[in-house]
Amino acid sequence: MKPIRIKYFTNDIERLAYIDGKSDWIDLRAAKEVSLKAGEFCLIPLGIALELPAGFEAHVVPRSSTFKNFGIIQTNSMGVIDETYCGDNDQWHMPVLAMRDTVIHVNDRICQFRIMEHQPALMFEEVEELGNRDRGGFGSTGKA
Repeated sequence: MKPIRIKYFTNDIERLAYIDGKSDWIDLRAAKEVSLKAGEFCLIPLGIALELPAGFEAHVVPRSSTFKNFGIIQTNSMGVIDETYCGDNDQWHMPVLAMRDTVIHVNDRICQFRIMEHQPALMFEEVEELGNRDRGGFGSTGKA
């Protein structure tokens, strides 16, 4: 894969780093200090724009420690950024809802992303029965 072009909107955050062998997720950092009261919504700027290769998208999710450390949840559960979002002003943001009063400082690691190929084209075939063993109808336990 050719290098992915990146634009930084601030010099106050650490540069992106892919740590080979540790994880294939890359941490993203808050590019602005944000103070939130419980129940408030905010788009936290992440300080970057990327030019993803054609046929690829980025999946953005909270880090496992984000809720514990900051008391925020990502309102869209998982963000998907496709390769068309690549303009000079297309800064990435994390939409969050504060569950408690909190302060997020510049350079705090609040989310992470990975780059994935687009899903291949699919076709659906409607049938009356699938002909497979039932698992109970809800998740792996079958209990609602």
